[in-house]
Amino acid sequence: MNVPRWLLRHRITIEPYLGTSAYGPKYGPPAEDVPALVAEAIKRVRDATGAEVVSTAQIYAGPDLNCPTGSRVTLPTGRTTTVINVAHHTAPGLPVPQSTEVMCE
Repeated sequence: MNVPRWLLRHRITIEPYLGTSAYGPKYGPPAEDVPALVAEAIKRVRDATGAEVVSTAQIYAGPDLNCPTGSRVTLPTGRTTTVINVAHHTAPGLPVPQSTEVMCE
């Protein structure tokens, strides 16, 4: 069971992070009009290294979201941010929806 699409009221654009090149970060082609629920709130979270950082936007989307750490995300407000960490929420056999939670700078 996936998170209901009617809950995903916002639309975002994701440029998936592919790695670094001699010229800086490299991103894949943008995925536009991605359904999501965006909460712009300030929260303390941990990044991939375990350091405590501040997240200013949290995104909730379907479980099949392709958004690796380091990706660029354009929020519904037009602000562009970077992904700090990604959590996939699954509960096989339980009647709760599967989703992806993305914390952004």
